[in-house]
Amino acid sequence: MQAIVIGHRGASGHRPEHTRAAFDLAFALGADAVEPDLVATRDGVLVIRHENEISGTTDVATRTEFGARRTEKHVDGKLVTGWFTEDFTWAELSTLRARERLPNLRQSNTTFDGQQPILRLRDLFDLVDAAAEQTDRVLGIVAEIKHANYFAGLDLPLAELFAAEVSAAGWNTDRLTVESFEPSVLAQVRAQGVRGKRIFLLEDQGYPADQVAEHGAGALRYIDHLTPDGLANLAAGPESIDGISVVKSLILETDDGGDVVGASALVDDAHKAGLEIYCWTLRPENKFLAKTFRRGIRRADFGHWQAEFRLILETGIDGVFADHPDLAVHVRGAL
Repeated sequence: MQAIVIGHRGASGHRPEHTRAAFDLAFALGADAVEPDLVATRDGVLVIRHENEISGTTDVATRTEFGARRTEKHVDGKLVTGWFTEDFTWAELSTLRARERLPNLRQSNTTFDGQQPILRLRDLFDLVDAAAEQTDRVLGIVAEIKHANYFAGLDLPLAELFAAEVSAAGWNTDRLTVESFEPSVLAQVRAQGVRGKRIFLLEDQGYPADQVAEHGAGALRYIDHLTPDGLANLAAGPESIDGISVVKSLILETDDGGDVVGASALVDDAHKAGLEIYCWTLRPENKFLAKTFRRGIRRADFGHWQAEFRLILETGIDGVFADHPDLAVHVRGAL
C-alpha cells in the first residue's frame, strides 16, 4: 500500500502555513490529508497555529492595540517572548492576518502576507468537507495537539475542547487522526470518545513535556521508545497507540561524517511491533535536506530532493508530511 502524503500545515512551501489558501492548495496538489497544529484561545476556542506564540506567523507585532500583551512565558521548560493565543479571545485573534513563518527562505510566500485570517479547527472541518465534495479521493485531517500539559495548567483542557469540536462537526470518523508529542493527551482524547488513530510524535532527542511534568528525572527520552521493547510497549501497553511519527533523521542512516548511506531499520521495526509509522518533514530546500542531498550553497535552493524523498518512501513507510505535497506525490507516483 502506498504511503499517504500529508500537507504539512497545508501546502506550506507554496503559501503561508495554516491559511485557507495553503490547505486548499494542498488538496489541489494531491495531498491525502492536511495537518493543523492546535492551540487554544483564552475563551477555549481551538485555533490553528504552529505555536501558541504567534509573532512569527501573524501581524500581531504591528497591531498597536495589542502591544501591551507582549510578554515572557515558560512553555514546556523554555522561556518564550512574544504574544500568546491564550491571552486573546477568539474575537480578537480573528482580526489578525497570517504571515510567512520563514520569510528569508520562502520569499515568494511573503507576497501573500496580510491577506488571510487565522483559522479555527471548526473552519478546517468545513474546508475539508468542501474539498471532499470536489473529488473521489478520501481526504483526511491529521491534527496535532500542541502543549497540552501547559494548557491544562491554564484550565484549558485541550483533549476535552478537541473532542467537543470533533463531535459538533460530525468528524468523529476514520478520516481523523490525532497526534502529539505528549502521549498523555492521546490517552485523554481516546477517553473522550474520539475514534481516530492516535499517533505519538517523537524527536531524535529530548523528552515529552508531559512525562517530565509527571515523572521528573524518571521520564523516558523520546528515543527510549524506539527500542524493540519500547515499540512493543507503545503498541500493546496500558495506553496503547496506533502509530508513531518521527523526524526524518531517524529514517535516514548516516555514517560518522553525516553522509546518508541508506535507510534505518526503524520502519520495519515499527511494523513488526504492529505500529504504523510516519515521518516529517519532506522539504526540497538545501536547508532542510540531509547533507548528502544538498546542491550548491544557497539554503533556499532546491537540492537533490527527489533522491531523499525516494529513499524515505521506498522504506514502506505509511505516510510522510510534506511542505510541497505535489513533490511528494510526484516521487510516490514514480515508485
